[in-house]
Amino acid sequence: MATDKELSDFLENVERRAFKQAVYAVRKDEAALDIVQDSMIKLSQSYGDKPAAELPLLFQRILQNTIHDYFRREKVRNTWVTLFSSMTGNGEAGDEYELLDHYNAENGSQASESGADKLQREQTLNAIDREVQKLPARQREAFLMRYWQDLDVAETAAAMGCSEGSVKTHCSRATHSLAQALKAKGITL
Repeated sequence: MATDKELSDFLENVERRAFKQAVYAVRKDEAALDIVQDSMIKLSQSYGDKPAAELPLLFQRILQNTIHDYFRREKVRNTWVTLFSSMTGNGEAGDEYELLDHYNAENGSQASESGADKLQREQTLNAIDREVQKLPARQREAFLMRYWQDLDVAETAAAMGCSEGSVKTHCSRATHSLAQALKAKGITL
């Protein structure tokens, strides 16, 4: 059985990795924070009495399920928003106010970037994302766990059900493939 201290330490250690994983999945910081918080609460409430060694895999499963639940809810919300937005008419009095005309972004924030910089950053991120998606499944899985979730080799091997050597091989191959593909597109990081 995990003690309260072990559970607290585990949640503290996994918080940043879980946030990165959730942001990569949903691409919204606020939603990712909610997903991680919900996952931590579910782990604490339902599985706090499990041995400390089982917590990482249980948390990963809970986090994945919470991300899937987010997408299900978004699909339903988007359906209703689309239905109701088609019912509103154009030319209402509230349509004349433009928020962007009155909004001043902080210097150094993404909102203050020029359109060209935003486009360049978005194109680079999309190219990286496409290349990551092209990787073979095991290489992609190992790469994301190691470099997006910040899991160490042993944790990745346990989550993937393979040896540490296999994780290193998958990560090495994924890194080389990504580097070559991105270099061919003129992207250097």
